Amino acid sequence: MGRERTPISIPDAHKIVLVVATTEEKFRKIVADCREVFVKKTKDYGTAWRILRPSSLTDQILIKAKRIRSIQEKGVAKVDEGVEGEFMAIINYCLMALMQLDLTEDDGVDLPLERVEKLYDKYAQATLDLLLAKNHDYGEAWRDMRVTSITDIILMKLHRTRQIEENEGKTLISEGVDANYQDMLNYSVFALILMGEGKE
Repeated sequence: MGRERTPISIPDAHKIVLVVATTEEKFRKIVADCREVFVKKTKDYGTAWRILRPSSLTDQILIKAKRIRSIQEKGVAKVDEGVEGEFMAIINYCLMALMQLDLTEDDGVDLPLERVEKLYDKYAQATLDLLLAKNHDYGEAWRDMRVTSITDIILMKLHRTRQIEENEGKTLISEGVDANYQDMLNYSVFALILMGEGKE
């Protein structure tokens, strides 16, 4: 007789599905919190960020990521805004950058809140879809990462993005700036999930 294969039990199969569902739910909760901040700021300031070129938004993300790394290394922040707030800011700046890549000068600077909300939701959903696809392939390997490593990866992706921007958006084999914005957004979500679970 040949060696019998041990079938995957139904409870184990359900456990795998639940892990993915929990990550999706946490993603949606985090992005909903970021969206609330974004909408409130839009009501206060309008869409003044439309003046910024995508490269300027990249630099804003760089400032946030460098501050996160500085706080992680020093272990203390002298300004009230902590690491969590900075990761949330990165998420919003990434979504602004994705919107900027979609919009043109003909769209103008001042956009109706309703239109901006729809664009925000469009790119948040597209980024969630990417997260779920990668989670399927990698088995949520990010859960074994340190938050400090996630910060370093975001900084690495920022340097890649800046290099692509210096090359006027041209790449030979690599993904474009939009993919890097999506990755940085997802890594920021991962960091917030891990921090919420008490990991560092």
